[in-house]
Amino acid sequence: MTETKPIKDISEIRNMMEKASRVISLSGLSGVFAGFYAIIGAALAHWYFHIYIIENNESLIFSSLDLYDEIPIFVILLAALVFTLSVGSAVYFTTRNSKKKSLPLWDNTTKKLLINLFVPLFAGGIFILVIIYKSYYDLVVPASLIFYGLALLNGGHFTYKDIRYLGYLEIVLGFVSFLSIQYDIIIWSIGFGLLHIIYGVVMYYKYER
Repeated sequence: MTETKPIKDISEIRNMMEKASRVISLSGLSGVFAGFYAIIGAALAHWYFHIYIIENNESLIFSSLDLYDEIPIFVILLAALVFTLSVGSAVYFTTRNSKKKSLPLWDNTTKKLLINLFVPLFAGGIFILVIIYKSYYDLVVPASLIFYGLALLNGGHFTYKDIRYLGYLEIVLGFVSFLSIQYDIIIWSIGFGLLHIIYGVVMYYKYER
């Protein structure tokens, strides 16, 4: 009996450390910022497709390209900008939380979380580039929401289960977008914008305060 106690103590310490790292792995504030970036990106996309293109017959960014040759480049650049700002915010708030709690930024749980998140995201990114290349623009929003939701479900095994609820909602919105293509920008802003903000606020008050 006495020999099993040290093993039990080590197991409890390990569980406590994993729980602490899970708190660091997710930042409510980074979710809020990602949501705002997504809404701003959606507003820019709406202006570009529904105002600028209708009123102008020339490219906005690349003067050497035809307006409609510029569209896929604009979509990719805008998505890359939103993604980069979101990741940057996540890194900043994650680093700040780890320093505040005096815990390592990189551990086995974080590694597993990132791998399980980025594999579906990478696959989804390749798929979206292909459908943009094929000019199937109506599929971009549904595909991005569905693959993102799958990534959250996959990563949910290594962090708080709350993220899986967000994943389910993203997937549902993705299929709704298939049936409501005319509202794709609105649905995209709800999925990546509003839901992220709500999720971030909930996570912040539930785990980080």
